[in-house]
Amino acid sequence: MTIVDYVQALSDNPYFGAGFGLFGLGAAAALLRKSAQVGTVLFRRHYMITLEVPCRDKSYQWLLQWITHKGARKTQHLSVETSFEQKETGHVKTKYDFIPSIGTHFFRYKGNWIKVDRTREQQTLDLHMGIPWETVQLTAFGKDRSIYFNILEEARQMALKEHEGKTIMYTAMGSEWRQFGHPKKRRPLESVVLDTGISERIINDCREFINNPSWYSERGIPYRRGYLLYGPPGCGKSSYITALAGELERGICVLNLSERGLTDDRLNHLLAVAPQQTIILLEDIDAAFTSREESKQAKAAYEGLNRVTFSGLLNCLDGVASAEARILFMTTNYLERLDPALVRPGRVDVKEHIGWCSANQVEQMFLRFYREPGKDPDALASRFADNVISYKKNVSPAQIQGYFMFHKNNPNAVINNVAQIWELT
Repeated sequence: MTIVDYVQALSDNPYFGAGFGLFGLGAAAALLRKSAQVGTVLFRRHYMITLEVPCRDKSYQWLLQWITHKGARKTQHLSVETSFEQKETGHVKTKYDFIPSIGTHFFRYKGNWIKVDRTREQQTLDLHMGIPWETVQLTAFGKDRSIYFNILEEARQMALKEHEGKTIMYTAMGSEWRQFGHPKKRRPLESVVLDTGISERIINDCREFINNPSWYSERGIPYRRGYLLYGPPGCGKSSYITALAGELERGICVLNLSERGLTDDRLNHLLAVAPQQTIILLEDIDAAFTSREESKQAKAAYEGLNRVTFSGLLNCLDGVASAEARILFMTTNYLERLDPALVRPGRVDVKEHIGWCSANQVEQMFLRFYREPGKDPDALASRFADNVISYKKNVSPAQIQGYFMFHKNNPNAVINNVAQIWELT
């Protein structure tokens, strides 16, 4: 029997014909499935664009809020974030922010359908934030990545608008800065009454620094500025820095040099990665280090409180690897305790003494508290200032303010009971 006859005999066999037909159908189905998979991959690669935003990225929360308010408004699957907002009346309002929950969502943006996949890895934790690792992935048709740039920019602008007129405080958490508490309403600069000319000198110097970065680069001078405010406690050093940040529309990064676990490397890293448009504040710098002129025994015991060395701090402020485009404020109650190397030019460029109240300060504080429409309290303010200064005792703005709080609506009682300033405080 020839091969042709053998093949003909098999084709006439019904069992073989059925098996060959099933094999052909299976092969065709497998080929179609593989083709569909390859086609899907090629289509996603060439005709779809994907953006992944991890929870560690600064735009993560901005994007979730934007999707809720601008995109997936009709989604039925939500997560809630509860916060509290204090009104000017003193009442606390509970605020509920709804954001897309874990899962898949769809929304339309400028004629394009966008798919949102929010995923959470229960087995993986973000070590810095202490929460499960999350990502948001956006998928859209086309090749134009500007659609995502526009979305992120809108999300950023929306977040900035919510913080408009407020001052954001940051604190160091691990190796990064984290927003501390809720944004505070900006404090007016004139609400902090300093002696004549001090506030004007500081604000003018800050603005001159901010507006002239090219002047520094052209001359090869590091673009950073350091300020030291020194004087007795309660005289308005920290309050003025808070008001100044509001005036300059900047946040405040508060850094505690005595924090446990703070090392030279971490300090240098924190100063280098501080959020843009912020002021770095080192309060009570004298409490972190003693002067090198003091006894070695006392100094060794004091430096044992933390792992930041004095030389490490100096290098962070004015070393080869120190950060640029930085405004740094330091405060102290005891200027004489600071090492001369810490306050030399280049590390501290401007020093201002914030001292006990002068007659002008006392008068201006009185006017701020008791100025009423239709009345002229100038004469009363002058009398009050004369009465306070006549006691020839040092008095701080905090003491004056505390005294005013006992006589909020009675300026005559304030004038006639000046001795209470020292008795109540």
